[in-house]
Amino acid sequence: MLVFGSRNPLFFEFSSIGKKQIRINRVKPSLGVEFSKCRFSFLQKATEFSVFTEKLATISLINCYHNQSEQTPTDSKAVDKKITRKAGKKQHHLWIKRDSAGSGQKALNLVRIVSGLPNEKEAVYGALDKWTAWETEFPLIAAAKALRILRKRSQWIRVIQVSKWMLSKGQGATMGTYDMLLLAFDVDQRVDEAESLWNMILHTHTRSISKQLFARMISLYDHHNIPDKIIEVFADMEELGVKPDEDTIRKVARAFQKLGQADKKKLVLKKYLSKWKYIHYNGERVRVRRCLWGE
Repeated sequence: MLVFGSRNPLFFEFSSIGKKQIRINRVKPSLGVEFSKCRFSFLQKATEFSVFTEKLATISLINCYHNQSEQTPTDSKAVDKKITRKAGKKQHHLWIKRDSAGSGQKALNLVRIVSGLPNEKEAVYGALDKWTAWETEFPLIAAAKALRILRKRSQWIRVIQVSKWMLSKGQGATMGTYDMLLLAFDVDQRVDEAESLWNMILHTHTRSISKQLFARMISLYDHHNIPDKIIEVFADMEELGVKPDEDTIRKVARAFQKLGQADKKKLVLKKYLSKWKYIHYNGERVRVRRCLWGE
């Protein structure tokens, strides 16, 4: 490198040691001219000063270059992160989602169809088959909504017909459908059909029968005054380890009382009814002791 600042130019050599370090070597010019001691000292000081300033300027330039080179990848990474985050908000579904938006209208259409039919199995089943003729898959959601609508309207015969049709198609074999069908049998005085359905449930879904379904069957036998059947259902309930609720226990206790088995009544009440009960008194929930086990 050539540096001006005096009559004679000065030459310097730069050699890199590391990323941010530079070694500066001064090269004396060979001009063949003899200087005086005073002039030589002046030139030496000027040379050292120029070398020092040049060294500072060079180091600052190199530091600036390295800072820019280090900041550029981070900026690009930040831009990449922003781009990937924006792209990640898009959701891609690899499955076909069921459209249940029109299930309510389908359910109302089903209720309207079956409500205007005569009470004949062939006519009802034929209309229900036409209702599903153009469906790619069975409209289970719409059928379940239709059953709830029919239950609210107390059209128990239609509940039985639609439920049986669903089960004949292999659809809707759930505890909710069984519970609704048993309730319809109870209201429509079809104890024999309820019993046959219960036996099928008991042998098919032995370990998965809910407490609600046991309570529904005990209530059916209690409404029709069949105490021995209540004891049979309660025995299956105990064998499967299903704990009855308080209302079911009282029905079982009444069944034992009707059969003349007062001792078993007391045992059942003592086993399943706690000595304490909760009542509401002056707007508060109060715990009180039961008066008598046989109440």
